[in-house]
Amino acid sequence: MHQSRCIPLRQSLAPLYVQNRRDGSRLLSSALVICTIGATQIHQHWGVLVTSISAIVCIYWGYAYSRLER
Repeated sequence: MHQSRCIPLRQSLAPLYVQNRRDGSRLLSSALVICTIGATQIHQHWGVLVTSISAIVCIYWGYAYSRLER
């Protein structure tokens, strides 16, 4: 009989954030730069889109960064 192996969902998905503060600060600063670039082009449709998405990512990553151990 064929036995299927199931990978738990948590292990099959990539993590949404890193586990150390150094890499976390790099991700957060990159997202802030992208958000700033989008904000300079807010008068265009793509600027609004980039700013909106990157602002949400910045808020999430900022929260995740604050929860990492020092």
